[in-house]
Amino acid sequence: MEHGVTIAAGARTMRPDDLARLVEERGHRYLFFGDHTHVPAARVTPFPGGEPLPDRYWRTYDVFAALTAAALATTTLRVGTGVCLVAERDPIITAKQVATIDHLSGGRVEFGVGAGWNLEEMANHRYDPATRFSRMAEHVAAMKAIWAEEEASFEGRHVSFERICSWPKPAQRPHPPVLVGGVGPTVLDRVLAVGDGWMPLPVPGVLERIGELRRRAADEGRTVTVCMSDAPADAALIEQFREAGVDRVLFALPAGGRGPVERALDAAETAMGEVFGT
Repeated sequence: MEHGVTIAAGARTMRPDDLARLVEERGHRYLFFGDHTHVPAARVTPFPGGEPLPDRYWRTYDVFAALTAAALATTTLRVGTGVCLVAERDPIITAKQVATIDHLSGGRVEFGVGAGWNLEEMANHRYDPATRFSRMAEHVAAMKAIWAEEEASFEGRHVSFERICSWPKPAQRPHPPVLVGGVGPTVLDRVLAVGDGWMPLPVPGVLERIGELRRRAADEGRTVTVCMSDAPADAALIEQFREAGVDRVLFALPAGGRGPVERALDAAETAMGEVFGT
């Protein structure tokens, strides 16, 4: 089982470049950054993790700036979005950003995508939250066309363009791995529709769904990756992940300075050692 970390990086955390070097030096394979353009001050939507909403959600760096800093500070570390709220972003611009970082890093980007949970945030981006899942899927499909084709065209409900040229293309062909986040009742449909893998949270019942995902993927003649995100440093839970067929685990890092981050890394590495004997 591969392992890495995820963090809501911002002005109160380690710099993305310093953090990336530390994570790479300690032998982790992945570093993922969270994404929120903003958080509405007047919010009715309940936070899925329970109230109050941690302030790290509105203090995050721009995710693509953080990815660039992390990628250019390292040589082997794979960097990713966990998750990019693609329904809020212009797909032509986002395709350019992802492709540029993948090109500059020599093909080390993992593109985690999600539809989001904060309805007021979506409304501020001027779209109906009820369309967020269809917008997410369409934006990803449009980006795939831009990445793959010299002259890309796309016609959909939310996105439409004809014969556009966008370079560089991603170093990874045809595109960086797309990991679909979420644990809702229809998330497996979205994974199979637009993703190369699933990036769920370790909530009750999630492990039982891995078998269904793998069976459905096999029926389509394909394989999918399962990347468990925001995992605690718990050896018993990691053993459950392994038995369920999780391919990689991302440990949650605190939104703090070097000391708390190093202690969290120590705990994660100890838990992995208890399970895998390394």
